[in-house]
Amino acid sequence: MKYLLDKQDNYTLIALEEDRLDSAVSPLLKSELVTLNAEGVRNMVLDLTKVKYTDSSGLSAILVANRICKDSGGTLAIAGISDHTMKLIRLSQLEHVLNIVPTRDEAIENVMLGDIEAELRREGGMES
Repeated sequence: MKYLLDKQDNYTLIALEEDRLDSAVSPLLKSELVTLNAEGVRNMVLDLTKVKYTDSSGLSAILVANRICKDSGGTLAIAGISDHTMKLIRLSQLEHVLNIVPTRDEAIENVMLGDIEAELRREGGMES
């Protein structure tokens, strides 16, 4: 699996450098996501700009990323989704479950805002 990994203080960017997110790539992506989370990463930006095709195993990898981030009190933002991948997400009725934004910059902003909101909830004793 070819990908770019950019670890920042508040988030980690994972930009897939593949044109397909399918059964050949998905297990490797899931493994990387679990490893990052075990290292303490709570907030992730998943940039799928170069991905043109996604199958059900690719969708499963996206859902794993979403669950990992939520379970650790973080945020996942997904950027650059192709029309094909968006159709699959809509068919699966997941467009309101996943945090999808158009660009990588918007995804980073979204994750940063989520981190600030979580911190404010913790400080205010409103943790849910």
